[in-house]
Amino acid sequence: MTGRTMRRSALWLLAITALYLLITLAQVVLAGRQKPPAEADAVVVLGAAQYDGRPSPQLEGRLVTAIDLWLAGAVDTFIVTGGSQEGDRFTEAETSKRFAVENGVPDDSILFEDAGTTTWESIQGVVSLVERHDIGSVIIVTDPYHAKRASLIAQRSGIDVVGVAPVRNSVVGGATSVRRHLVETAGVALGRIVGFEQISGRG
Repeated sequence: MTGRTMRRSALWLLAITALYLLITLAQVVLAGRQKPPAEADAVVVLGAAQYDGRPSPQLEGRLVTAIDLWLAGAVDTFIVTGGSQEGDRFTEAETSKRFAVENGVPDDSILFEDAGTTTWESIQGVVSLVERHDIGSVIIVTDPYHAKRASLIAQRSGIDVVGVAPVRNSVVGGATSVRRHLVETAGVALGRIVGFEQISGRG
């Protein structure tokens, strides 16, 4: 292969990669703007930080979004997720469950996965819950930047995701939102190629 041919091949590869990333970015942005489905068997709230049993503003936003779906009669089962970090007294799932009960969701309608510390791990816990309780369709609740990757992981894990309910007026905005959209674009692009389980340590 001549030097000219190699340069041409490299340019083609660069162009294809750039196009792939641009398409993926568009998909990440659009996923964060979709409207939630009218109904499903369950809603899945992906975890976020909690402070000694109190939801962080980010987690509270996700919970309020899911609770609104519950109160509207869109779902029958309320699933919360998320483990704990070193030194925490409470898991994200425990904190989420308590908040949901305090805001009108019956205790016996809540299932929780409290071991996962990444999206991949939490979704694998949800897979077990869905199978054990014979749950069909689910709606995933998370922040807009996270919607595409979360739904892809769930779908590829065998969960019937009928849609995502992105948090409206998320506390993650401005430059932080832009940065996270770019990071998620890279995560989705890479995960589709190598498998999301291979990059699960990244969130």
